[in-house]
Amino acid sequence: MRAHCLQHVPFEDMAAITEWLSNKKFEITYTKFFNEIALPDPSDIDWLIIMGGPMSVNEEKNYPWLKIEKQFINDCIAQNKVIIGICLGSQLIANSLGYKVYPNKHKEIGWFPINKNKNINIEIFDDLPEELPVFHWHGETFDLPEESVLIASSEACTNQIFCVYPNIIGFQCHLETNSESLAELSSESEPELKIPGKYLQTADEMVSGSKFYTQPMHSALFGILDKLLLTNQEFMQ
Repeated sequence: MRAHCLQHVPFEDMAAITEWLSNKKFEITYTKFFNEIALPDPSDIDWLIIMGGPMSVNEEKNYPWLKIEKQFINDCIAQNKVIIGICLGSQLIANSLGYKVYPNKHKEIGWFPINKNKNINIEIFDDLPEELPVFHWHGETFDLPEESVLIASSEACTNQIFCVYPNIIGFQCHLETNSESLAELSSESEPELKIPGKYLQTADEMVSGSKFYTQPMHSALFGILDKLLLTNQEFMQ
């Protein structure tokens, strides 16, 4: 199987997702919009991974490739590809489905818990804990697509994880973060850490939190991906 990654900036890659894909023997290919705009035929891929970035989905004038990217996402949706969006990626999924993206009331940067919504009857998320500290770095949110189910929320941001069963998941939070990606993101986005806010941690707090929270967060992520893989193999049969 082939997983294709849409990467918007050099310092936001798939991190732990790369480890999972490699272990599952996926072929991994990339479109790196900061270098070139070269997209595959959607029929040639199985999974689409859409990563984060500091730009907004609404900045098509500054980033003309956003319009091309949204059309590609729509084409993948139409072909029932497995699609995973991380942060900006989740907003791109929502926007591609026709929903608005706009500034959230709070910026959320650092380690804060998400809470799984009650009465979620989607097997993919059976092993997601009721509460899980995860990594965040975002300032925007979106209207939840009507065709989706809201899986988890945080105190600062309602739409943290949503699912369009069985093949699309949007993560506003960064379950893929590892020590290397955290260091790169912190270095490239350091000015944001100097702005005070209720849900803004310092670089030291984030590094300290990673020692305790990374392993259970990755365990939850890999459990979701395992079930997503199994569900979609059964769905396509």
